[in-house]
Amino acid sequence: MLRRGLPRLSKIMSTTNSTRCHWAQNALAVDYHDKEWGTPVHDDRTLFEFLVLEGAQAGLSWDTILQKRINYRKAFNNFDAKKVAKYDASKQKTLLKNPGIIRNRLKIASAIRNAKAFLAVQKEFGSFDKYIWQFVGGKPKINSWRAGQRLPASTPESDAMSKDLKKRGFNFVGSTICYAFMQATGMVNDHAVECFRYSKLDRSKQQS
Repeated sequence: MLRRGLPRLSKIMSTTNSTRCHWAQNALAVDYHDKEWGTPVHDDRTLFEFLVLEGAQAGLSWDTILQKRINYRKAFNNFDAKKVAKYDASKQKTLLKNPGIIRNRLKIASAIRNAKAFLAVQKEFGSFDKYIWQFVGGKPKINSWRAGQRLPASTPESDAMSKDLKKRGFNFVGSTICYAFMQATGMVNDHAVECFRYSKLDRSKQQS
């Protein structure tokens, strides 16, 4: 997991019944790690949620985003891209006053801009899911990282995704952000091989 302050899978946290990636250091992170991170996502609403959250996380810790995630869902109409795309200047001012989210003018404006670009992709491809998964050939990339190995900040796939998203009008979609998005949505499995989630996210499940 490429997160600020957690660049390595340097340890594996032991639990009573399993081991998990070391970056899951608190209750929210453990729940997210055990239930979501690396699980293939094919639902457009959820994909839009992660697109917004990964952009909001730029320069911050993922723990900060997890703590504010519920507030984001309330503030952004549960990440309904059609509704977010219609946000006007008045709505942006309201969001800037909301202490439950990251009150960054550029990031808020980016979420609205990206909602519009997201809808355009849906119209062209039928779904954002169909479009975004083409960057890994429609199947998750299964990595084999060991504890202690440094995860990449970006890959050729995230470079290509970033370049194409930018051409389509998205922003806050640099290659590093795109790779974090790929990790979160299961386009790549970056759990350490020692982690109990690695074996659960096996090829047959990910390709189903």
